[in-house]
Amino acid sequence: MVSDAIYPYNPGGKELRYHELTRRLADRADVHVYTMRWWQGPRTRVEDSVTFHAISPLLSMYAGTRRSLKEAALFALACLRLITRRFDVLEADHIPYLQIIALRLVATVRRKRFVVTWHEVWGPQAWREYLGRPLGTAAWFTEWLAMRLPDHIIAASAQTAQRLRGVLGEGAQITVAPNGIDLDAVATITPDLAGTDLVVVGRLLNHKRVDMLLAAVALLHRDGLPVTCRVIGDGPERERLHQVARELGIGHAVDFRHDVAEQKDVYALVKSARVFVSPSAREGFGIAVLEALACGLPVVTTSDPDNLAQHLAARSARSVVCDPSAPAVAAAVRIVLARPDAAASLHGVSTDVANPDVANPDVADPDDAWLADYTWDAITDLVAGAFNI
Repeated sequence: MVSDAIYPYNPGGKELRYHELTRRLADRADVHVYTMRWWQGPRTRVEDSVTFHAISPLLSMYAGTRRSLKEAALFALACLRLITRRFDVLEADHIPYLQIIALRLVATVRRKRFVVTWHEVWGPQAWREYLGRPLGTAAWFTEWLAMRLPDHIIAASAQTAQRLRGVLGEGAQITVAPNGIDLDAVATITPDLAGTDLVVVGRLLNHKRVDMLLAAVALLHRDGLPVTCRVIGDGPERERLHQVARELGIGHAVDFRHDVAEQKDVYALVKSARVFVSPSAREGFGIAVLEALACGLPVVTTSDPDNLAQHLAARSARSVVCDPSAPAVAAAVRIVLARPDAAASLHGVSTDVANPDVANPDVADPDDAWLADYTWDAITDLVAGAFNI
């Protein structure tokens, strides 16, 4: 299994997925993970019966706020080292794409099955918005080419599978195996003593739009609802977001937590909040939203077409999907906080409100019993099936 980033060194959704899956797959097969050199000491180490190999030095994954082309290219070249390794199945994370070309060569030479896990399909428009027309067109061609190279694709959501088939055709070999959650572990966590009203978790990247949440907080303060907010995560947008909070005059109400490394600490901090807000413009699945629901929080997220986390929120009676704007997020937060089970008032201020920009989603299960479908053991069975093990 090949991924340039691993947990806990780079805490994120795909990294947590590898962490949970590899240690469970190790009960069925000899699992080796090839990555950058995130740790000190020998290039090879064993943890939870999984062998980790550093095939490249630790390279910066970002150039400013964008993924680094240099890192992508150098890691792809490093992946050619696997041509001398013995394996039965070669699996890779699709990001950052260039390594898929190198690994296709490796799998072909070794005559072994090549599987790629796909978290989200960007498409030409998203790439052009991200990189501009010339580079964006080249990036979309790279993604388009990479889709065609695996023998089998594991899609992290049904919506991603649908988008892949829209490009590859209905005959594409795709298994849907979403991200999962350890419900037993979540249930054992006690909420942190430092409570807050709103919380968001994730890498601090531009498309996560934490600045939209901060703007919504400022609007709520302006309207007499002095909510507090906790931002858990780190990334290229860190300093800018601190500045935005100061400029909006809400620095005192925002608790930035860039130091949270353990998943149990994330759960404790999330459980101590009233509402989880995910204003992201793009999510291939939305593991943070799934975790928030498992922690018992209502979720506010946006209806952006590329925000696939909205499909998780739409299954919960406690959650709201709203337009992608600060006023709509603020109105959605008011609606959720106005419900009896979320405290009808906050700091003594009434939260009664109605707003046409906010839509309550169609609800499939008021008790969120469907979360049991997302246990890591169940997801591991799906992935193992795609590997034929």
